[in-house]
Amino acid sequence: MAAFTKFVALLLFTFSLFLVVQARTRHRPNLENVRNQEDQPNYLLGVGRADVTGPAAEVNLMGYANPSQTSTGIHLRQFSRAFIVANPQNTSRTVFVSVDCAMVSQILKIEVVKKLKELYGNVYNESNVCLSATHTHSGPAGYLQYILFDITSLGFVRESFDALVNGIVTSIQRAHGHMVPGDIYLNQGELQDANINRSPTAYLSNPEPERAKYDADTDKNMVVLKLVDEHGTGLGMISWFAVHCTSMNNTNGLISGDNKGYASQLFEADMNPAGSLAGQGSFVAAFAQSNEGDVSPNTKGPHCQDTGLPCDLETSTCNGRTELCVSPGPGKDMFDSTRIIGQKQYNKAKELYNADTQVKLSGPVNFALQFVDMTDVTVLYNSSYSGKTCKPAMGYSFAAGTTDGPGALDFTQGDTEGDPFWHAVVNFIKRPSAEEVACQAPKPILLPTGEMTFPYAWQPDIVDIQLLRWGQLVIAAVPGEFSTMSGRRLRDSVKMAVVSKGLPSDTEVVVAGLANTYSDYITTYEEYQDQRYEGASTIYGPHTLAAYQQLYAQLAEDMVSGAAIDVGPSPPNLLSRQISFLPPVVMDSTPLFTHFGDVIDDAGSAYHTNETVTVRFRSAHPRNDLQTQPERMKKNVRHRRGLFHIFSWAHKKIKNIFFDPEEQLEGTFLTVERKKDDGTFEVVHNDASWDTMFKWKRTNAILGHSEATITWTIAPGTPSGTYRIRHFGHSKNLLGKITPFVGTSSQFTVNT
Repeated sequence: MAAFTKFVALLLFTFSLFLVVQARTRHRPNLENVRNQEDQPNYLLGVGRADVTGPAAEVNLMGYANPSQTSTGIHLRQFSRAFIVANPQNTSRTVFVSVDCAMVSQILKIEVVKKLKELYGNVYNESNVCLSATHTHSGPAGYLQYILFDITSLGFVRESFDALVNGIVTSIQRAHGHMVPGDIYLNQGELQDANINRSPTAYLSNPEPERAKYDADTDKNMVVLKLVDEHGTGLGMISWFAVHCTSMNNTNGLISGDNKGYASQLFEADMNPAGSLAGQGSFVAAFAQSNEGDVSPNTKGPHCQDTGLPCDLETSTCNGRTELCVSPGPGKDMFDSTRIIGQKQYNKAKELYNADTQVKLSGPVNFALQFVDMTDVTVLYNSSYSGKTCKPAMGYSFAAGTTDGPGALDFTQGDTEGDPFWHAVVNFIKRPSAEEVACQAPKPILLPTGEMTFPYAWQPDIVDIQLLRWGQLVIAAVPGEFSTMSGRRLRDSVKMAVVSKGLPSDTEVVVAGLANTYSDYITTYEEYQDQRYEGASTIYGPHTLAAYQQLYAQLAEDMVSGAAIDVGPSPPNLLSRQISFLPPVVMDSTPLFTHFGDVIDDAGSAYHTNETVTVRFRSAHPRNDLQTQPERMKKNVRHRRGLFHIFSWAHKKIKNIFFDPEEQLEGTFLTVERKKDDGTFEVVHNDASWDTMFKWKRTNAILGHSEATITWTIAPGTPSGTYRIRHFGHSKNLLGKITPFVGTSSQFTVNT
């Protein structure tokens, strides 16, 4: 009995000990789980890219306001590059989109958000979607809703607008469909010899103690974000660097992403699998815009075209003439200058992307947006002094243009007096009110756009200001072009505001330029007094920057503290009121006994590295089909090849089922194709490639005849072999029927 009692006691003791151990184990943290949680990615990330190329013929190019500068083909296609960042719980997400266009228009943002809501409900809205333009001056115009911006494009151009809306939405869809756990790393460094200040005298008007804080009169700092998945594989990259996309000058007619578009192409080619076509591949690299208002890529500086001497510094004139004062780029021509400035941005971004020391972002994903009537903002400088913004107005020096693209007539930069003749002309069109003249002083008003309402508004009254936060990074999305010092002041104001509400002192603030709405330029109060081009284009008057500083600082405080934000007055939607005087395409035809796609001048028989292959085809108007949709080229090929290739068609259909449609060949007006060992051809270049050009011209406007010239410059490293060039297009007959066609050159050899 005693033995049994001892056994039971031992059993109870053992069971009790087991329970104690279990209890202690339950309350002791699992070190492996802790380590796993610490190693978990900080964000959910998605990247996507899509074609937004507009009409490639006979549509004004946006940026230089030169009516004679119309599209005549394509050098580089335009793309939208979307980046979605969400917290790990997927309860807060933001979208940042960098678009190869001159600026983002208000109606563009409205329509994109509308389509996103149709697709995803309230997942995406005005507040968490940010659209920022690269500011290329070589993209088709006519997609803004205010009169002033559509004058040179002969009004609204629906093709330009639809290409941008559809492409931006598609890029966001692709990012949305590919979201994965991942991390973001931030790095920054200085890039020298890639920009200059094009209004240096205005910059010198800023206080000397403020200027002494900086080494240069332009921002040299580049900020780079590296986006990777949970395994460390690169997903994408965003670079912010302030420089105008005006390497392609105002004589150019080819659609181009300019220096930032080329930099993106270089980075994506480097990161995607070898052989990926331009605009293809899963890795997405955006070279986004920042405070580039007074910043030029044309680093040789302004010189007189007739004498070669430096221009007059104050007025940017040569013998009193503005049109002779031009700042050339660093290259031998505009293409070479685009290549040089693009290559510099790519090189620096790649260096920062690959650097060993980077800051890993961690922390909340937040966003905030507010619509503001910028014509009625009171700026409180101190307890005894305030200022007020004005209705929009453009000054005389606006018409003078810049050294990147001079204006015409006899306007000059730095004009604070005006001219009796032009005063009479202005008063005939619309006499500015006395209140507006006083508010905008010392700006002599050329166009009182805020008081011009026929047939609808000429410039925006209501703009949206927006902030995105990804951990230690705050992105200030601004509705215009901030000058160098304006951007610096805004960054300081936003940083001071977020730090005051508890964010760490090492929080980084970047300015994302030309975002969501376009309201021209923003200079400092001191720069405004000089009334150079940028000051004359600061439409809300001398207190514009201070108003933005005040508004963004308050918005930043509210975002960080979680305070309720008054969204403000909704901007107008003027899409239904848009007017256009751009003639439609009436018809296309070819000379008797010829066909669309016929070769006029064929390729030679053999070429070497650095030589250029040129082929000329009978063509049709590119506005019949913009060639932006993925299925377009395959439809062209099927139409031409017929039933003999039914098995090839079936193979492609099956391939589309099992492979990502993003990897399909996007639309193109041309291909360069290399012959494989089995006798078939593979596409090695499209019309987005740096090495190709698609040039179109009407040869008979009455009969609708036209030609397309396709060139391919053979780059070093091109494999030897047999090649051919093909041209894809769509013709329109008198009844309006659109028919695809394909032309093919003779085969030729490349020996490298």
